[in-house]
Amino acid sequence: MALSRAERCLVLLLRLLSRAFLMLLRLAARASTALAPGPRTLTPLAGAPPTRCVPPPGQPLLQLSAGQLARRIRRREVKCTDVVQAYIKRIEEINPLVNAVVKDRFDAALEEAHHVDKLLSEGHGDEDALQEKFPFLGVPFTVKEAFALHGMPNTSGLVSRRNLISTSDALVVSRLKQAGAIPLGVTNCSELCMWYESNNNVYGRTNNPYDLQRIVGGSSGGEGCVLGAACSVIGVGSDIGGSIRMPAFFNGIFGHKPTTGVVPNDGQFPNALGVRTEFLCTGPMCRYAEDLEPMLRVMAGPGVRKLKLDEKVSLEKVKFYCMEHDGGSVFVSPVDREILQAQRKVVEHLETRFGVQVQHITIHKMKYAFQIWSAMMSSRDSDGQEAQLFTDLLGDHGKPVWPLWELMKWFLGMSLHTIPAIALALTEKLMKLNPGGNAKLVSMGHSLRTEMMNLLGTDGMLLYPSHPIVAPKHYSPLGMPFNFAYTAVFNVLGLPVTQCPLGLSSEGLPLGIQVVAGPHNDHLTLAMARYLEKAFGGWVCPGKS
Repeated sequence: MALSRAERCLVLLLRLLSRAFLMLLRLAARASTALAPGPRTLTPLAGAPPTRCVPPPGQPLLQLSAGQLARRIRRREVKCTDVVQAYIKRIEEINPLVNAVVKDRFDAALEEAHHVDKLLSEGHGDEDALQEKFPFLGVPFTVKEAFALHGMPNTSGLVSRRNLISTSDALVVSRLKQAGAIPLGVTNCSELCMWYESNNNVYGRTNNPYDLQRIVGGSSGGEGCVLGAACSVIGVGSDIGGSIRMPAFFNGIFGHKPTTGVVPNDGQFPNALGVRTEFLCTGPMCRYAEDLEPMLRVMAGPGVRKLKLDEKVSLEKVKFYCMEHDGGSVFVSPVDREILQAQRKVVEHLETRFGVQVQHITIHKMKYAFQIWSAMMSSRDSDGQEAQLFTDLLGDHGKPVWPLWELMKWFLGMSLHTIPAIALALTEKLMKLNPGGNAKLVSMGHSLRTEMMNLLGTDGMLLYPSHPIVAPKHYSPLGMPFNFAYTAVFNVLGLPVTQCPLGLSSEGLPLGIQVVAGPHNDHLTLAMARYLEKAFGGWVCPGKS
């Protein structure tokens, strides 16, 4: 399905306009910085130049996995209050730099930690019984602000919801609390969770812990940031176009998008309606690969029966496939050299270590990933119900939002919405002008899903870049807005995907790779994540070369 000359000209025009607009934004940002106090910078010594990244954690408790923390707490080797206090201190130190935790519940968390210590001091249950009932006993965690957490805001960056306070917990949050985990607070996201820079008019912008001048990704960007900065150890994210995996990639952590329909999406805003219920996934984000599977078990609840998490995985028996890029879509950036080098090192390692042959493949339809995702997101479901309009979500049951009018207001500094949200609303209007082309793209998406399922089967894994470039500087996504296609395509295909960190680039920015499997074969990608962590080191502290 080649692009016509007119479509190519339109793409080039969009690029030129977006880059020109990006230049204007940067000029405006510099002007506002000159006129108003900006975010704090970190100066390690008097007179020394400000550093680009946050300082590494000094407290040893901050460098243990959730599983290790829970084990030490159960065995009374460390007090839960000490663990929670260590994370509170870390957040208080780092959050002024990154602006990731937008509302904390530190007093309540300490009170809950005291309750855990009291429970253990009174000798309630032996270690095995406690592990079975409370696998995350006393472990601190954070939650994407789009999820309901009792007593916390739930705006999703929408100004009209800034006074809304949750009176209940989202189902996955409730399950983690029942498993003994203690929430520390909620983290920043993009407006209505539909952009890959976490910046909104309620909480402002979140900065990358590896370079404060770069983005954290979106929409679970605050969550990725607190984990990468060692301000949390496990967290809750959601993903409809890469919103778990992009922040995980940009912040050097693990993030898993489960098979569709395994983990409930209840209790988040906005939630999916119509066909989008098949694409939205709630999943775990964490610093250590060993925590992915226990988190998934807790978050999925009864849904975990759809998976094969108890099956042992022998990587030497897995069929490995590799794609280094999407085939050269005009909509997205070429893949960075260092990202390709990291992926090739994984391929070489697998072939040497396990004696397998990693098959390099070309799936031609992947070149149209962005178009396929866009068309399928706007399509009708099996009952003929139309997808919910983004403009309706922007209005949040109030007055309709007119994108062109909002754009004019934005230029005058009067709009309550961010420019990416306004641009998405305009794009949505344009998509509806070509129903015939959209139908062809939806058909192509279904064909691609069949092709992928036949390729991967029950014992195959695909290695694919998590993003074409490392974490870009603030506002840069506006100049190349469709790069998220590298993650988004797997949402509409319904496949499980795990983002795995692969060390740092020459600039000290995280590298990574996506590992993809067939439906309900999440156990394969989780096993691969654990192996890659051992082989390539996993999460690396910010500032470490």
